[in-house]
Amino acid sequence: MTEDIQGNIILNSSDYQDDNIIKIAPLEHVRMRPGMYIGKLGDGSHPDDGIYVLLKEVIDNAIDEFRMGAGKIIEITLQNEQICVRDYGRGIPLGKMIDAVSEMNTGGKFDTKAFKKSVGMNGVGTKAVNALAQTFVVQSFRDAKMRKAEFECGKLIFDSDITNDLKSLSGTLVEFTPDNTLFENYHYREEIILTMLRNYAYLNTGLTLIFNGEKIFSKNGLLDLLNENLTSEPLYPIIHLKGEDIEIAFCHSDQYGEEYYSFVNGQHTTQGGTHQSAFREAVARTIKEFYNKNMEYSDIRNGITAAIAINVEEPIFESQTKTKLGSRDISKDGITVNKFISDFLKKELDNFLHRTSETANILQQKIQDSEKERKAIAGVTKQARERAKKANLHNKKLRDCRFHYNDSPSKDDKRNEMIENSCIFITEGDSASGSITKSRDVNTQAVFSLRGKPLNTFGLTKRVVYENEEFNLLQSALNIEDGIENLRYNKVIVATDADVDGMHIRLLLISFFLQFFPELIKKGHVYILQTPLFRVRNKKETCYCYSEDERIKALKKLGNGSEITRFKGLGEISPDEFKHFIGKNIRLDQVTLRKEDAVGDLLTFYMGKNTSERQEFIIENLVVEEDVPI
Repeated sequence: MTEDIQGNIILNSSDYQDDNIIKIAPLEHVRMRPGMYIGKLGDGSHPDDGIYVLLKEVIDNAIDEFRMGAGKIIEITLQNEQICVRDYGRGIPLGKMIDAVSEMNTGGKFDTKAFKKSVGMNGVGTKAVNALAQTFVVQSFRDAKMRKAEFECGKLIFDSDITNDLKSLSGTLVEFTPDNTLFENYHYREEIILTMLRNYAYLNTGLTLIFNGEKIFSKNGLLDLLNENLTSEPLYPIIHLKGEDIEIAFCHSDQYGEEYYSFVNGQHTTQGGTHQSAFREAVARTIKEFYNKNMEYSDIRNGITAAIAINVEEPIFESQTKTKLGSRDISKDGITVNKFISDFLKKELDNFLHRTSETANILQQKIQDSEKERKAIAGVTKQARERAKKANLHNKKLRDCRFHYNDSPSKDDKRNEMIENSCIFITEGDSASGSITKSRDVNTQAVFSLRGKPLNTFGLTKRVVYENEEFNLLQSALNIEDGIENLRYNKVIVATDADVDGMHIRLLLISFFLQFFPELIKKGHVYILQTPLFRVRNKKETCYCYSEDERIKALKKLGNGSEITRFKGLGEISPDEFKHFIGKNIRLDQVTLRKEDAVGDLLTFYMGKNTSERQEFIIENLVVEEDVPI
């Protein structure tokens, strides 16, 4: 290796020889580049983490069997982080069973005669599971015969060959344990698995899934999905329409924004895609044409919660994880997805509204109310947008990062990982934001500083979002004014002191999101940062403790003579120390929302004017802790 006259490095041909050309086994490539096949690895704390993608890939195969009319029951068990999936379909052809789970681009779904409208079409899914599993076992039962094979990290270690098995029912059993050298400190969350299985049930009426003995099934498809996920009272009975290869359900409530659940061939496309965009456009256009009035699409969709599921042959997804449907997909007979959905709604929804005048009247009133509010704040909105645009050029409240959640994905795994890890810390005051800013990762971590306690937005209209400078700038920083499709950061992290004032600020921010951007919470983007309450150290070792129990354990470990520091606020933690709490070992509590957490009632009780009632609740539930000796 030498340099030319300008200092440029010149590589000698001797640096690049035949020995540098390396061929690796296909499954070894999966282990080297797992992001290409399952997205991020993760530890199981988020539904998009890799261990759930592994489970989904196996269940998808069982679902495809059901869709082909083979097997109405799928059993899933979880024990000690080991997953077992048993279906009662046709079973993998025994002669090709080893190839089907270990040879890339091998599968039965390239031939649409065997599998129609399947999710997996590339012969990759189960092979990726095999490669990324510490142990992987597959058994196929077919025609009174059985074959069993065992793998470790994708390498075959046992093959029973084909044996007679007259007792077992036909089908496939797959058992695997994710490799803990790849998925560090992982843990399956049963609530995440149950949500996944419920979605499968909603989309496959007649199918029963059994998870650790609990039966999951749905009689009414997407109608059940909305009933289970609505957190605001619908203004009219849910509209539920079904046709060949398409099903939709939607309603309106008094919440702001839009919320969608979209599916293709049973796959939950969490990032939407062609079908979701087509539905948003078509539902607004059909309703506008029904009333034959000059309505804005944004007014028609404001407050909508909707679900759409379509089945197509040979779907094209934007990635192996299949979270977004690509734009080149066709439905059947060469009809584009856009036209297919549009024609269905134009006929079925228009007919429904003509038949159901009471629902049509309520819907029209909702649209008119949205229009009145939009026009009432039109002037304020325009001014606020201009202020936010100027502020974005030099926003003192925002210390931005380099990579963002709405950046286009690439073939670079490292870049995609940074996009996925993009987050923003919302802090109180300059001292807290200063510590985080100095210790953050500038590639993926942004900081937004609040001036103090934000406004209590309960009972206020969306006008406050534009009139309040902080809320307007926060909305602009997150890029969520027109919905969360182009959300700028994957994680919105509330970082406040662990005292009364800090808790109050958390409550005010969560109330703001619940009232105006509930989908941000429902889609799992909002978190609370946990920071240590104590530092316990001796001359050799330092322990950071997030609870009293951890403090006691640290004292036992380091000795009673250890120095104890009680952190009262984020500003008291030096940047050198803070980097340990927002790095690889960051502790986050996800803010979740369930059906039983009725948003209206929740906000009314905790943020409304029922002061005396709330005071009685606090007194009855007050826990007094003794001062901690320092």
